[in-house]
Amino acid sequence: MCGLLTFISARGDAAAHVTPIASALEAIHHRGPDETGVVVSGADVVLGFKRLSIIDVAHSHQPLEYADGRYVITFNGEIYNYLELREELTREFGAKFGTDGDTEAIVAAYHYWGEDAVRRLRGMFAFVIWDRVEQRAFGARDFYGIKPLHVLETPDGVYAASEKKSLMPFSPAAAEGDAGIDPASLSHYLTLQYVPEPETLTTGISRIECGESFTYRPGGRIERTRYYRPDFRPTPTDDPEALFRRIREALEESVEFHLRSDVPVGAFLSSGIDSTAIVALARRHKPDILTFTVGYEVDGYSEITVAQNSAKWLNVTTIPTLITAHDMMEALPRIVWHLDDPVADPALVPLYFVAKKAAEHVTVVLSGEGADEFFGGYGIYREPLSLKPLTSLPDSVQKGLRAVSKVFPEGVKGKSFLERGTTPLQERYFGNARIFTEAEKSRLMRSYDPSVQYTDVTAPHYADAAHLDDITQMQYIDLFTWLRGDILVKADRMSMAHSLEVRVPFLDTGVFDVARTIPPELKVTSKGVRKYALRRAMEEVVPPQIVNRPKLGFPVPTRVWLKDVMYEWAKGILDESAAGDLLDLPYALSLLEAHRRGDADHSRKVWTVLVFCVWHAIFVEQRIDPRPAPAVSRHAR
Repeated sequence: MCGLLTFISARGDAAAHVTPIASALEAIHHRGPDETGVVVSGADVVLGFKRLSIIDVAHSHQPLEYADGRYVITFNGEIYNYLELREELTREFGAKFGTDGDTEAIVAAYHYWGEDAVRRLRGMFAFVIWDRVEQRAFGARDFYGIKPLHVLETPDGVYAASEKKSLMPFSPAAAEGDAGIDPASLSHYLTLQYVPEPETLTTGISRIECGESFTYRPGGRIERTRYYRPDFRPTPTDDPEALFRRIREALEESVEFHLRSDVPVGAFLSSGIDSTAIVALARRHKPDILTFTVGYEVDGYSEITVAQNSAKWLNVTTIPTLITAHDMMEALPRIVWHLDDPVADPALVPLYFVAKKAAEHVTVVLSGEGADEFFGGYGIYREPLSLKPLTSLPDSVQKGLRAVSKVFPEGVKGKSFLERGTTPLQERYFGNARIFTEAEKSRLMRSYDPSVQYTDVTAPHYADAAHLDDITQMQYIDLFTWLRGDILVKADRMSMAHSLEVRVPFLDTGVFDVARTIPPELKVTSKGVRKYALRRAMEEVVPPQIVNRPKLGFPVPTRVWLKDVMYEWAKGILDESAAGDLLDLPYALSLLEAHRRGDADHSRKVWTVLVFCVWHAIFVEQRIDPRPAPAVSRHAR
């Protein structure tokens, strides 16, 4: 796991940019404290790199050259089938290698297979390759968006980086008022609790999307190509046991691949089936694997006891971390700084602390992200079944019922059911997070634009998934929204904050090849059991008490704490914020007060505003500076 910052000059003056690139690279030192490399390639390219050494520790230094210097690459991630790729390239083309790592496998594959090489990679990755002969850059991001890749186009040239913060010094928009905040992205954030790809909150800086590659020639424009799109093909089966066996075998193989490392590997362990299954399979290859869990001294929010029982059943050691409200308040500015763009998911906090603890013992951890999206694990996926009595009615009847629902007062039993059941899926489902409604945003935002709607984000993906059943459409939407916008952002940033690599075996092409075939009734049963096929596949692998345990996923007691111990802290953030030209902060304060009184649960809305205000204080006002102290790489090149 590493961090990259590459600049391709449009004017042939790369050497003049070395010092600014080297300086900006230090903003992502946490991603790779083992080595620093800054290389100038002719007059066209400056490549900066921060390395966290995982594979081929003594070699595979980056930026890495290949084919007598024709290519130079910076790469963040891990390619788990790198040994097989190297063997295939040697056998078919007589490829020569000067290292034993996965970085060289990528650039060699590109040399022999061209852009199609990216489809052969099995892992998580974001990379940029410069071809001196063709005078062209080629870059790509992994299939599901596990690793980040930001880009900025300027008159000087194109910048590509692992984190947005290292691009900010070069952004014209960042020098303007409000740090060049994109109003549409802010509006989406207030709805979704994250900024949806490909945009960022900073105008001009965007993200290469998951399953996307790009090319760039100096003086031209970035050209993007989608090389991968998840192709769900739910298939009825007369032999579900065979399907369960295939799921187990695919996951077993993926975990084995994800354990490839030259440094210590551990695993996160919560109370659910996802992480427990990963640990259960990993211990077969690594019996002494260390696991890490987190909890609170608040009833109903701690997973430590369940995780400890699972660890005992699996005969592995688990190391718990207990988080207090004070820990959460103190850490939030540092967490937001690492995020680059605000993400209002409270689960960031426990992930930050469990990663911190894990980094004291290991360099790599396995985690269970992706299981819900692949296997149908979210509670909202039960909605198509519960709404079927309404959605199966003729359109004319639905229209009448929708009209009836509108005259019901808010809070009347059945109103929400009628509204949801008579609203097309494309209009009612836009992911797991639903924070502020449009009516609420019109009051909260100083410059509310009603033309910016969440359907702007989801409509293109619904068009691609129109042939699928409702549950599978929801999974597809989540792959392009919730997973890459929230789940994987927090996994990457909170682990990298502590120079820890998180690997996610569920998000593997081999696992998806099986998961995509699961029929909807084996994802969510008629009794509402979610991830049914995965649970059946793992029932002989995980502790019996975990097989049907509901998902918690490191829950956070913000609802409880905002009423008492965190109230004054939250009020202080709102009172001191200079974001009042963007948001109606007195309105946000009224939500906090109502939450404290118990009038309604506004914890998610309040938290969303708080995170933005902290972000604003760091990146716009520059009133808060939570950056870690400057550090020096163990090795510089």
